[in-house]
Amino acid sequence: MGLTVNSTGKGAADKELIIRKPSQDAKVVALAGNPNVGKSTVFNGLTGLNQHTGNWPGKTVANAQGICSTSRHSYVLVDIPGTYSLMAHSAEEEVARNFICFGGADEVVVVCDATCLERNLNLVLQTIEICDQVIVCVNLLDEAKRKHIRVDLEELENRLGVPVVGAVARERRSLDSLLAVMDDVADGKGGNRTPVVISYPEEVEQAAALLMPAAADMIKSCGRKGPSAKWLALKLLEGDESLLKELEEAFGTDIMKDDATDAALKEAYALLNEKGIDRNVLKDKIVSAIVRQAEAIGKAAVQCGGRGYRGMDKKLDTILTSRRTGYPVMIALLAFVLWLTITGANYPSQLLSQGLFWIQDRLMELCVHMQVPGWITGMLIQGVYRVLAWVVSVMLPPMAIFFPLFTLLEDAGYLPRVAYNLDKPFKRCRACGKQALTMCMGFGCNAAGIVGCRIIDSPRERLIAMLTNNFVPCNGRFPTLIALITMFFIGTGGGPGATLLAALMLTAVIVLGVLMTFLVSGVLSKTMLKGVPSSFTLELPPYRRPQIGKVIVRSIFDRTLFVLGRAVVVAAPAGLVIWVLANVDAGGVSLLTHCCGFLDPFARLLGLDGVILMAFILGFPANEIVIPIIIMAYTAQGSILELDSLTQMHQLFVDNGWTWVTAVCTMLFSLMHWPCSTTLLTIRKETGGVKWMAAAFLIPTVTGMLFCFLVSRAALLVM
Repeated sequence: MGLTVNSTGKGAADKELIIRKPSQDAKVVALAGNPNVGKSTVFNGLTGLNQHTGNWPGKTVANAQGICSTSRHSYVLVDIPGTYSLMAHSAEEEVARNFICFGGADEVVVVCDATCLERNLNLVLQTIEICDQVIVCVNLLDEAKRKHIRVDLEELENRLGVPVVGAVARERRSLDSLLAVMDDVADGKGGNRTPVVISYPEEVEQAAALLMPAAADMIKSCGRKGPSAKWLALKLLEGDESLLKELEEAFGTDIMKDDATDAALKEAYALLNEKGIDRNVLKDKIVSAIVRQAEAIGKAAVQCGGRGYRGMDKKLDTILTSRRTGYPVMIALLAFVLWLTITGANYPSQLLSQGLFWIQDRLMELCVHMQVPGWITGMLIQGVYRVLAWVVSVMLPPMAIFFPLFTLLEDAGYLPRVAYNLDKPFKRCRACGKQALTMCMGFGCNAAGIVGCRIIDSPRERLIAMLTNNFVPCNGRFPTLIALITMFFIGTGGGPGATLLAALMLTAVIVLGVLMTFLVSGVLSKTMLKGVPSSFTLELPPYRRPQIGKVIVRSIFDRTLFVLGRAVVVAAPAGLVIWVLANVDAGGVSLLTHCCGFLDPFARLLGLDGVILMAFILGFPANEIVIPIIIMAYTAQGSILELDSLTQMHQLFVDNGWTWVTAVCTMLFSLMHWPCSTTLLTIRKETGGVKWMAAAFLIPTVTGMLFCFLVSRAALLVM
């Protein structure tokens, strides 16, 4: 889902692609393929941990490259974006096309899905047309066997005229044959095969032939690897502006200003006009020719067993994507994941808290022994360390459970079904159905959800997704919501029933956040971001048995520890500021108390008080520290305290004037208020300016204040 070190690390938004070869003799291999064919599994299986990421030059599309080697060669694998075509209708397709054409790859490995090979062959044929050093890796042969699909790899190789390798990428040893073929191609031992040539209608072939001499001369003059002359001639006929700009940059000259090219182009267009073919018709004829040839090759190489083919998948989809059952199943699964998270996180969180605060006591003893000044001890231990201890103990256990569970749903193929179910509601809001996927990312971290908005092609719809992502509560807001639900609506007695009821109530809060996402998206679409919703292709991948071991390891290291590390970085200075405000007096009263008193009249209008509002303000770097700040302010202590139980916390809140209305308004404000600092900085980085960052701050904040005001006023009328 994008929430990894690779997708949201420091370099993900700034670094451009630089091929880093381990040696001068290392070969560059582009790894291409449709989405959901196991391309990333192949990449991870070959490269292991020898990976680093960045962005493609001038694009917010992530790239990844890694190193692998055999006894014969070393390779730099570049994982180009998953795409269905090289026609360049999106940023991903443009990046994939440009790297294959001009990236200097020595080989291109196209990964295909054995269960739907015919559709994948469209990309294979387009790639072969661009370059001749192509290897086809037919992945997921185990799933094909389970669905009674047989792929004749030898026949496929004969038809395509390039090496074809079968694989089950989840099994590392099955990739050895791919490495062996890569070695053979690198050594020029690929055999005497002739790559397949796409047969276009006669008039298209004639028009392309007129341009091929000029295209060949241009490629030869640039002195570097480039696309085939025929492919370039066809693209010149199509008049693809993005490609023409890329050609000018790659060749160092404007190919359209070349006299020979201009003359040949005019002659070719005259020929096509005589046949009644304009540019739109030309594109249709080119696409149709590729599809027909892919169908013919697919029929010759693939045999389906008939009965049982995708039978179980279809049965599951009738339940999971049905209008009647799709939404209830989504809500039930969310509630189940939250219940497991709440139930499983309580005890580890308590143990972790005890351990970290035991370390704090030892640090205090060490400082006393070393006669460290009290103000330094207070800032570093009672301020910085204690806040960090709170964040780690509260945040780590639920993340360590939530992320693997959520990733298991992704790995099993369920999350695309969520996007399918939510596509129509988003369309009614004039937004993009892909926003459902970015919303799911927001459950773990809203900053990751913002980065995930890159998958939305339309700039208008991408902005809508960014501005509304914060209505989905991130993992940092779960502890506050769970604590308030338990203290004021469930009871602090505990037990399986209590945790189940808490999970159901938390699910209801999340559903409210999703409904607010729809509402605000619709308002934005009709006001400041008007426009017509764009269409997109959403593939429903086959259901797969999750790789539980790999999911747990990657979720812990790539997601949980990364997000925790980022929270620690922003929580440490926050702890210092909180300690200073709580310990510096003005007129015998701490600055924190002064600030809370100043905010109190306004906060009362929202059903809160000054302490709660101040806690949210100081919790700007990390939402996890809101409750600890409230406790510190109520107890008039100069540092964050840890109460022994929720019962004590509940009594403290009630003694300071809390009612069920206060709890409801605090939960609403936690759901709908400004994004954390990391999320706002990510929005600024993704949008390239302060304007939309300010909008992302104001939209949820104003909405949350309005809701809190209405709820508190309505409660006064009822009570």
